[in-house]
Amino acid sequence: MSEPKAAPHGSWASPIKAADIAAGSIRLGEVRIDGEFVYWVELRPAEGGRCVVARRNTATTAPFIDMTPPPFNARTRVHEYGGGVYIPCGETVVFANFADQRLYRTTGQGEPQPITPEGDIRYADFVRDEQRKRLIAVREDHNGEAEAVNTIAAIHDDGKVDVLVSGGDFYANPRISPDGKQLAWLTWNHPNMPWDATELWASPFNDDGSVGEATLVAGGAGESIVQPEFSPDGQLYFVSDRTDWWNIYRFRDGQVESPAVSSIEPVTQLDAEFSVPLWVFGRPTYGFAEDGRIVCTYVQNGIWRLAKIDTDTGKLETIETPYNSISSLQVSNGKVAFIGGSSDKATAVVLMDLETGEMEELQRSSELEFDAGYISTVEAVEFPTKGGLTAHGLFYPPRNKDYVAPSGEKPPLVVMVHGGPTSAASASLKLPIQYYTSRGIAVLDVNYGGSTGYGRKYRQRLNGQWGIVDVDDCCGGAKYLAERGLVDADRMAITGGSAGGYTTLAALAFRDTFAAGASHYGVSDCEALAVETHKFESRYLDGLIGPYPQRRDLYVERSAIHHLEGFNCPVIFFQGDEDKIVPPNQAKMMVDALREKGVPVAYMEFAGEQHGFRQAGNITRALEGELYFFSRIFGFDLAEAVEPVEIENLRTSDKK
Repeated sequence: MSEPKAAPHGSWASPIKAADIAAGSIRLGEVRIDGEFVYWVELRPAEGGRCVVARRNTATTAPFIDMTPPPFNARTRVHEYGGGVYIPCGETVVFANFADQRLYRTTGQGEPQPITPEGDIRYADFVRDEQRKRLIAVREDHNGEAEAVNTIAAIHDDGKVDVLVSGGDFYANPRISPDGKQLAWLTWNHPNMPWDATELWASPFNDDGSVGEATLVAGGAGESIVQPEFSPDGQLYFVSDRTDWWNIYRFRDGQVESPAVSSIEPVTQLDAEFSVPLWVFGRPTYGFAEDGRIVCTYVQNGIWRLAKIDTDTGKLETIETPYNSISSLQVSNGKVAFIGGSSDKATAVVLMDLETGEMEELQRSSELEFDAGYISTVEAVEFPTKGGLTAHGLFYPPRNKDYVAPSGEKPPLVVMVHGGPTSAASASLKLPIQYYTSRGIAVLDVNYGGSTGYGRKYRQRLNGQWGIVDVDDCCGGAKYLAERGLVDADRMAITGGSAGGYTTLAALAFRDTFAAGASHYGVSDCEALAVETHKFESRYLDGLIGPYPQRRDLYVERSAIHHLEGFNCPVIFFQGDEDKIVPPNQAKMMVDALREKGVPVAYMEFAGEQHGFRQAGNITRALEGELYFFSRIFGFDLAEAVEPVEIENLRTSDKK
């Protein structure tokens, strides 16, 4: 075994290549079990970002098949972020097609057949109404001139659509009781987001299949209800953050016609989250086994676990697995299926036998295998932040078995900022992070105040404070690592996408912690975002900043575009030209302004990309382009050739 070579941080040769990450990886989601079949969705960058519904017959050894052939792309645009794109119905799948947003039916053989007519109407979050031979789903109508209209609707096999529930701004999670007599659903209204305040309603079906008089079951101001589900014996369960943490609740008597507050009881009482924010549909976190127990997943300090809950006693029993990230959980026929990931292996569709505990990975997000000597081990860190509070992050030190740094040299740091901002960084293997750490660059993935997974109070730290708390926490985390001597305080960069891009730009405009930054489809003008963005987020900033236009002063105060005087370090921008959530003009305005000011700046725009990059070539180019940019700014040579990025206004004195 040869001795490690000495080379500067950032210059280490790594087997983890950007092109392999992009073309050799897929994104997995939306697991479903239907009898002996397990279904899931694959986003395939190598196919231009096409989303495919795949199916595996677990009763045979046959490989999985694609249910949706090209050019069909199983992706819905409800709330723009989508999710809940398909439903298995026996050996048939009904799915939404991205190009026209129509619903199609397929058996996996031949051309999928359309169900719904042409028109700008979108569907998501399906449930099968067996008694009436129809689907029930969230419906979003964009045919009017005003704001899109959201409802809950029934879709018949012949394409006829009946609106069942209307009047609210948003809807989610329609669920039918086992006897087919009742419908439950979530709704919320502007200016709330679903993690702020939602309501759980229920209603009996009338004889003609319409919905009868509805009853408010739970929720309202100050309470976020998530994922209502009927148990096999007809009791209505749901997840609520009424005591700070998203825990599981139910009705003691199981009756929803006239519930009383006293009939609601907690099933779990744990300082942990049993759900995730409702950014997209189709991400369940619990289900019911045949013996009546709940099988669930929950998160504490960024680590997800699998568990069983006795619904009579509330006793929680952890199920040991090798995974620290668990999502899209489904329970049926003595099996549990989920997307599982860990810090040292790629995510996979996992099928587990509840009785024996045996697990099988049906599909992996990547077949790429790397020696453990190139994989950085994650460390959960807590660090002090403003106001005497504590914030959280996941730290990845450099690791490459073939290299050591010169004596006394500390590694550059890349602080990664998740989107949302009501989202969270997880500890599962992320090859883009390992792309950096295996080259000798440290990474901090920050769960700043406002992130989920730490309770409602932690999530609400960002209320009215976007651009302040998140920035303080990202800067605080970087300084904490520098003070511990783990990173080079003079070579710290920050990068993020969408809301993470906003935090990146705000940190560069209003603080002097970082020496470089990268904004991926990030917000530079909060006012423009408030005016231009889609319905789902059109009032989001009311809570994060203040009501618009009444507090326009805050929007100007928090927007990087209005504070160019604070920009003194290089910035690179990445943007999709079809982005409807953060339009390209947000980035272009910043690039033009920084160019005129003389700040080193680079801009990369990708044709055909929306909010987030899905095409393999673009994913590769963005990852390599960001590394190249940081290498030029921080003054280290790359071990492999990377296509250069044009950096305007770059002078020798700009390099660290």
